[in-house]
Amino acid sequence: MAVIIQNVVKGSLAAKKRIAAGDRLVSVNGHEIHDFLDYDFYLEEDGICLLEVETSKGKKRDIRLRRKNGADLGLEFESFLMDEQRRCRNGCVFCFIDQMPKGMRESLYFKDDDSRLSFLFGNYITLTNLAPDEVTRILEMHISPMNVSVHTTNPELRCRMMRNRFAGESLEILRTFAAHGIALNCQLVLCPGWNDKEELSRSLRDLLDLGDALRSVSAVPVGLTAHREGLEELHLFDKEGARDVIARIDAAAKESFARDGFYRFHASDEFYILAGMDLPEESRYDDFPQLENGVGMCVSLENDFMAALEEAKVAGLSLEQPRRVTLPTGMLAAPLLEKLAAKAKEVFPFLQVDVFALQNKTFGKTITVAGLLAGKDLIDGLTDKPIGEEILLCEHMLESTGSRFLDDLTPSDLEEKFGVSVRVVEDDGHSLLSAMLGRSLEA
Repeated sequence: MAVIIQNVVKGSLAAKKRIAAGDRLVSVNGHEIHDFLDYDFYLEEDGICLLEVETSKGKKRDIRLRRKNGADLGLEFESFLMDEQRRCRNGCVFCFIDQMPKGMRESLYFKDDDSRLSFLFGNYITLTNLAPDEVTRILEMHISPMNVSVHTTNPELRCRMMRNRFAGESLEILRTFAAHGIALNCQLVLCPGWNDKEELSRSLRDLLDLGDALRSVSAVPVGLTAHREGLEELHLFDKEGARDVIARIDAAAKESFARDGFYRFHASDEFYILAGMDLPEESRYDDFPQLENGVGMCVSLENDFMAALEEAKVAGLSLEQPRRVTLPTGMLAAPLLEKLAAKAKEVFPFLQVDVFALQNKTFGKTITVAGLLAGKDLIDGLTDKPIGEEILLCEHMLESTGSRFLDDLTPSDLEEKFGVSVRVVEDDGHSLLSAMLGRSLEA
């Protein structure tokens, strides 16, 4: 096995040893290189590095490099992983990608199930894609934490839900990881009538038995779009079902806290909103290990915003001129953002923040999170609305580079449509208040 070197940085350590683009990196310090994790793990921070390189003409070269203070060798590869991203082999009954409408950003249709992305970026994997040698590598390198989509610990039910006959067997990998001290963050996508109620309680008990390696478990409700033609019939949670989930999660969390001093088990904010219940206190979230799954996001944002508002008051910040901004969001977050906008106006009377709760026409009205609003949803929803001097956008509406919505429209398209500037806002209370005011919070 070897990986192709796409480019060598001019003047770098590799360039000085005449390594060239098109050469293949075979091994580092005697270890074969398959991908980025191997490359990063086997490079010595300081001292002599031994590289085996095969030239584009097939000649093998053994190269010695002296690396100091973690200096970059100057080798660049086709992708950060150095090989292809691994596809999901499951056919989960609740898979969101199977419910995608046409015309979205092309990358959104790719189903990944790659342990390397779990470690590097926090992606969730199902374990069904892990070969024995990959499990061994994770243990040897102690690649931790790992983020696992468990859904249920009932082997037979897991096979049915994921439509993979090996899905039950792969749960043993979870126990192997835990036994070797690999930290685990787990998620349960809950579907009414499938893995809720007693099946949920079973899963929570089994996960708690993993011991100290278990860092966190989130329970999130299944998301159903308007594009489920030919798919398994599923249902959304109602108020009673959401309250049942929260009760079971709370029972497991209390047992975990009594045993170890960590709550570990968390229901997503959406469950509390569906149940019509108050969100837990900040201390209940164990430093928010699963914000990306919508666990504690509302509490974190509100507390941070109120702290920022207090800091602004103490610093004596003020608005000398009227400022009006537009804040579009999904139906789920709108009540909270309206509350925060009202709090800001109490301190800054010249400030007006128009919060608009937009219906998701792209995925269907049952999808209520802001992050799944497409650019067209924003344009349709804001047309004929009073637009302030600036539109504020949650960063989760855009891809990681901040340049495109799900449907490939861009913030520039909104600027052209409405004739005002668009500001992308980081997902924290300080950034939100700063964006509302149009200025830094520093005096």
